[in-house]
Amino acid sequence: MPGDTLNINNKATAQHTYDAIVIGSGISGGWAAKELTEKGLKVLMLERGRNFEHIKDYKSASKDPWDFEHHGQATQEELKRHPIIARTWGKSEPIIDYWANDVDAPYTEIKPFKWWRSYQFGGRSILWGRQSYRWSDFDFDANKKDGWAIDWPIRYKDLSPWYDHVEKFIGVNGSRENLPQLPDGHFLPAMDMTCVEKDVAARIKEKYKGSRHMIIGRSANLTAPIAGRTQCQFRNRCWEGCPFGGYFSTQSSTFPAANATGNLTVRPFSIVTKIIYDKDSKKAKGVEILDAENNQTYQYFSKIVFVNASALNSAWVLMNSATDVWPDGLGSSSGELGHNIMDHHYNCGASGTVDGYEDKYYYGRRPNGVYVVRFANLFGDKRDYLRGFGYQGGASREGWSRSVAELSVGAGFKEALTEPGQWTMGMTAFGEILPHHENKITLDKTKKDKWGLPVLAMDAELKDNELKMRKDMVSEAKAMFESSGIKNINTWDGGHQIGDGIHEMGTARMGRDPKTSVLNEHNQVWDAKNVFVTDGACMTSAACQNPSLTYMALTARAANFSVEELKKGNI
Repeated sequence: MPGDTLNINNKATAQHTYDAIVIGSGISGGWAAKELTEKGLKVLMLERGRNFEHIKDYKSASKDPWDFEHHGQATQEELKRHPIIARTWGKSEPIIDYWANDVDAPYTEIKPFKWWRSYQFGGRSILWGRQSYRWSDFDFDANKKDGWAIDWPIRYKDLSPWYDHVEKFIGVNGSRENLPQLPDGHFLPAMDMTCVEKDVAARIKEKYKGSRHMIIGRSANLTAPIAGRTQCQFRNRCWEGCPFGGYFSTQSSTFPAANATGNLTVRPFSIVTKIIYDKDSKKAKGVEILDAENNQTYQYFSKIVFVNASALNSAWVLMNSATDVWPDGLGSSSGELGHNIMDHHYNCGASGTVDGYEDKYYYGRRPNGVYVVRFANLFGDKRDYLRGFGYQGGASREGWSRSVAELSVGAGFKEALTEPGQWTMGMTAFGEILPHHENKITLDKTKKDKWGLPVLAMDAELKDNELKMRKDMVSEAKAMFESSGIKNINTWDGGHQIGDGIHEMGTARMGRDPKTSVLNEHNQVWDAKNVFVTDGACMTSAACQNPSLTYMALTARAANFSVEELKKGNI
């Protein structure tokens, strides 16, 4: 918040001791720092990238579109620095430099893999889509029910109070629907659907006899002020950084809370190269870092370590922490470290035009959409694949950028564009990817990054279950639109490379048995009980809902447990 300043660690200090070290400053790292500092611990938060301050560093957030030097497009030079992002829709002038420099920090693609990374304070909490859904026991039970992979060591009842805790703090808007597969939460007032969305939702409900539900999305955008943060201004420019604090990010939410305790130290440009393991105590002593600016190595010590570098980087830290005790890395005793990569596969869906609402419009630029709740393989529904999918989308009217073929020049053209155009509606499917053991990452020691560190090699792809699901995702979208009177329906399937959903999960999964998992039910590494992993790496399955809310709840729960264990002298 305005006036907050970082307590930056003195880089000249080679060794220093804290109660806790948090690796990463994104969505889960910010929550770890908040919870631990508020419980009285002195915390060092390590961020591998630059410092990035709320409001001050949102360089484009208050610009008008015509103020952009390159009209919103990334330059060729910027695209050269970001060859992975250049393959995505993220190559936008306002935020291209929010993404990691892929040349400095490359990786090996054994199979095509899109890895969206943001190496700056706050990480991807600035850039996330803010969709915030609870998981249900349909999700936590799924592996056991299907006989797939391993069972989750927790259930919804274990996480429910922590979902409450997180939602009350970050602010999630949504509607109460009483759906067992999508539990209701602690909601701010829901955003409004457009008139077309409301009518389409009603027609879907009628057509499918109440078995399918199109609801307004549940997003971490404020519809009422919370703790000094101003409510959403409906600008829909969230990923540039919100000067109003209208959505949850580390900068606007968890960092100010942690910083207010006086217990937080943040050290940017700090690449954690390994967790220091003590054979005698069988615990971690701290971490070793490489300063990204001066290439000097420093060590920091703590009683507990929270690993929140994002799923794949967290696995990298664990793998690179190899010792003669654990030659394949800390947490590798089960043989599962780096395996079971998941994502949400999307890039497919349907769109069409809607007639009959020409006299209707809507307010502002809503930074949210509608959500079609999972219905496949639930409540007696059976498909030729496991698990299911949801849809995100919305209906709106074409704006000034549409093409008007009959009026291509002159005053008539300008006048036509002052009126809103055709109503259109589209939705994109998000499907669950199973935790396939063979979908994995490894250290590629033949290839180094800018700092001479080994890079990750990505070996993951969609399997038969996901490919079958994709056909259904497209056909069901078309069927629902047809039943709703939508015209000129177009379907698409652009294919999916793992990582492109930006929901990477797995690599250090939770479980009940140290022989088959990396973490226990409290997110502790089996091999070092004072090390906790609470970002996407810990996930045992993927569900089809956006996962970030679950990361936050798991982090708050693990932080509470870690402090209780410290007090008891157990870690």
